[in-house]
Amino acid sequence: MNLLVLGPQGSGKGTQATRLSEAYGIPHVSTGEMFRSAIEAGTELGRRVEPILASGELVPDDLTIQLIRERLAESDAERGFVLDGFPRNLAQAGALDAMLAEIDRGLDAVLFFDISDDVAVERLQGRARREGREDDAPEAIARRLELYHAQTEPVVERYRASGKLVPIHAERTIGQVAGEIVEALELLDEEAIA
Repeated sequence: MNLLVLGPQGSGKGTQATRLSEAYGIPHVSTGEMFRSAIEAGTELGRRVEPILASGELVPDDLTIQLIRERLAESDAERGFVLDGFPRNLAQAGALDAMLAEIDRGLDAVLFFDISDDVAVERLQGRARREGREDDAPEAIARRLELYHAQTEPVVERYRASGKLVPIHAERTIGQVAGEIVEALELLDEEAIA
């Protein structure tokens, strides 16, 4: 199963993507986690992206696309993947579609985690207190939400037009959101069989 999760930061995408990864035995491919790991490891990529992420800006498309292309080519992604944090703009969405076409794979569903800015900010501030993440500083949160509305919302509309978008009511509890996702994916499986 090839899944994409979309939504603003703080919507619970990462939490639910991890659950889906475990349930389906497919990798959770998170650009944010890969970038943070590169920073912690002190790699060249990490040194390049650290100031970008700390300011709340988006990593340049070429770096992100290369990272995703390499990750999806790994053997554990052959049976599927849960892609989280990419695409963040229309150029990346086009690159993802082209990349998937090249390897003869398509997205089975695009899960859209719908959440208000107020709830997203509240959640991100809580995460900042718990985890001390620099990219959850108030200025970075505001910038990331601004970028989400300007650049990622058009991606949501692109996938809505494709018929693959599955809206998820993400302001509820983790368990309630997980239940809604399971129901939606079961319905997609039934439709695919019919």
